[in-house]
Amino acid sequence: MPRLQRKSFSTPDQVRRFDHGRMDVIALDETMVARVYFDPGWRWSIDVKPLIQTASCQSRHLGVCLTGAMHVLADDGSELEIVPGDAYEIPPGHDAWIVGDVAFTTVEFASARTFAADAEDESERILTTVLFTDIVDSTRTLERLGDAAWKRLLFEHNARLRALIDRFRGREIVTTGDGFLAIFDGAARAVRCAAAMAPALADLGIALRVGLHTGEIELVHGNARGVAVHAAARIMSLAGPGEVLVSGTTHELVAGAKLRFEDRGSHEMKGLTGARTVFAYVREPV
Repeated sequence: MPRLQRKSFSTPDQVRRFDHGRMDVIALDETMVARVYFDPGWRWSIDVKPLIQTASCQSRHLGVCLTGAMHVLADDGSELEIVPGDAYEIPPGHDAWIVGDVAFTTVEFASARTFAADAEDESERILTTVLFTDIVDSTRTLERLGDAAWKRLLFEHNARLRALIDRFRGREIVTTGDGFLAIFDGAARAVRCAAAMAPALADLGIALRVGLHTGEIELVHGNARGVAVHAAARIMSLAGPGEVLVSGTTHELVAGAKLRFEDRGSHEMKGLTGARTVFAYVREPV
């Protein structure tokens, strides 16, 4: 539950050090905030990559630059330079380096939990409800609208779904291009969030499919791994336009939550052993 609180970066909860840089992290309950220092000469692929062992930085960055300048090169070839006063978002899949001889300092939010964290320290197993979303026929919609209109549509789609994930106390793990992977510490909140998504996008002319499963996952550098993640993705793939499908496990956990479901039978799912029962959320009449 949100509460009034404050903490100072003068006494951070955690300090992460790496070559040519440092990250001071404070925790406001579930929210992590970081003040980051990158010295002149810092580059992710040289100073952080050896710690993380990924081809490029897989953290999503959301922050405000205070001093210095940083150049970002995305895996898709796009690039930009961030200077003081800029608010920025950097999606997973990029390299970055400091430009000039002034230290780059920034306050970051989205990456505070995972960036430059040691895998052993960062790895954690939790019981959670996993939610996957996907835009139905997204490729066809892109072809119909064109790149510019699709980009605007996707921006609005992302903003609205992020607002719902926040409202129902979910945690965004990653965007999948035209969908989201998020986790929730309550199955009923996850289902209610999923149920609110299609109506929130109704005026955009796109249809959403959503799948949910509750199980134990492993979080490593902010990425969700494990059978429960795959199960939620497989359940989502069974959903039709506008449908919210849940696993039998999630269905049992929300039994007392006054949510209505329809039995959709048992299904064999690729990569998972045994048939699994799936239920469709039934929307209350308006």
